[in-house]
Amino acid sequence: VCSGALCQKAVMDQSSVQMPPCDYKPEPYQGMSKERLLQIRQHKCNPMTTKVTYYQRPVFIHHGYMQWLWDMDGRRYLDMFAGVATVSVGHCHPKVREATEKQLGRLWHTSAIYVHPQIQEYAEKLTSHLPEPLRVVYLTNSGSEANDLALLMARLHTDVEQCGVFCRGAYHGGSGMTIDLTSNAAYKFPVTSGQGCHSTMCPDVFRGPWGGSHCRDSPVQTTRECNCSPGTTLSLTHTHTHIYTTLSLSLCPCQCLANNKYIDQLKEVFATCVPHQIAGLFAEPIQGVGGVVQYPRNFLRDAYKLVREKGGICIADEVQTGFARTGSHYWGFQGHDVIPDMVTMAKGIANGFPMGAVVTTEEIARSFGKGLHFNTFGGGPLSCAVASSVLDVIKEDGLQETCEEVGTYLLEQLAKLRDKHEIVGDVRGKGLMIGVEMVKDKVSRDPLPPEHMDEIFEDTKDMGVLIGKGGNYAQVFRLKPPLCVTKADADFFLAVFDQALQNYTERR
Repeated sequence: VCSGALCQKAVMDQSSVQMPPCDYKPEPYQGMSKERLLQIRQHKCNPMTTKVTYYQRPVFIHHGYMQWLWDMDGRRYLDMFAGVATVSVGHCHPKVREATEKQLGRLWHTSAIYVHPQIQEYAEKLTSHLPEPLRVVYLTNSGSEANDLALLMARLHTDVEQCGVFCRGAYHGGSGMTIDLTSNAAYKFPVTSGQGCHSTMCPDVFRGPWGGSHCRDSPVQTTRECNCSPGTTLSLTHTHTHIYTTLSLSLCPCQCLANNKYIDQLKEVFATCVPHQIAGLFAEPIQGVGGVVQYPRNFLRDAYKLVREKGGICIADEVQTGFARTGSHYWGFQGHDVIPDMVTMAKGIANGFPMGAVVTTEEIARSFGKGLHFNTFGGGPLSCAVASSVLDVIKEDGLQETCEEVGTYLLEQLAKLRDKHEIVGDVRGKGLMIGVEMVKDKVSRDPLPPEHMDEIFEDTKDMGVLIGKGGNYAQVFRLKPPLCVTKADADFFLAVFDQALQNYTERR
């Protein structure tokens, strides 16, 4: 079966869009054979490593540069998933690589028991991107660790063991504590979990019981009829650093009915499942693993108000949405017009280098002093140097503007594919955090079965594009590329994805 470069050429010969050129030349691979690598993977690595491996015919990645990856045979792929939304500014970005090599020549590791410049310099630089009163940083090694620590801090600050509240479909990590905050059966193990944590209905305006055609903060809305009364139409022109977008918004004369219904569900959880006071609410501004689910515009604002009335604190999980990925804002929570009490982050924070962070207020940080907590690697000089260079590159390369411009273009073009193909149920997202939900048909909205998803997934890979999957039923294709992708890259992906959808339809 042909794959990689051969299949890329076969498809692109029939298309007006070619894979964009790349001047970078990777070094030839000279290591172990594929067969030997698979033998070791199957017999020496934990079985979970094989279980999470993408593709029936795996990709053997050897080299990366910016938005491109090369396999061991020298085939080039457009990376539209960025190592699960982790490579923020580009694989082996020259500026990040330079900063890393410079720090490697000075000091690799020392812990927080000594005062080294990098941790203070980075804490000051990071908090300059956050609103008051989010001014205190604790550095970790991953998003799971950051959320684990945030839950502990919330319980310490409120003196409440119960409980953490979260939305169904959420993913907040796989550690012993954060698995309690994760609501996706694929990530659950047959052991006791969920102690002190409760979920509320996911306010999904496409798949949920309530939703409409102007619920979410996205250039693309659902095709569902709105549950609200007909309103007026307002035309707005949005200006963002030389990007001009005209939006037509249908404005209801009352509050969004879908939002009110989902907030009623949260109130029901508070009335029936939790004690008088709670520790806090965990929420991703846009669900990542859950399938790039966007809530009604005012949901987080109203939810934060209810949580604070219950004595809890509000935690924004920015592991996937942070660092300019949503385009319009640096942080996902800013698109909801809220200020959380705590923000967790990881993934893109250091462009793939293991790192995470919890940022909170001085008051909450003081509560953490009730005991002693030590992290051997958190805030090390090397990780701080890498993360600091990422902040610089986002600004210097104008990547937030790229996210908005290229992301909006992608969303609008994907909406055309939704209208063209019966199996594309929904297109949603902001900036370069995009979800394409696949269905059996638009009437039933039943999820496209996993084996059918895999056909399209495999085809897309064979034509030279790597994407991700998500959703409670693995029914959503996830697009979260490095922020350096171009409009030409977007056109190439769109041509490949359209062809993969056509191939699937023709086979049936």
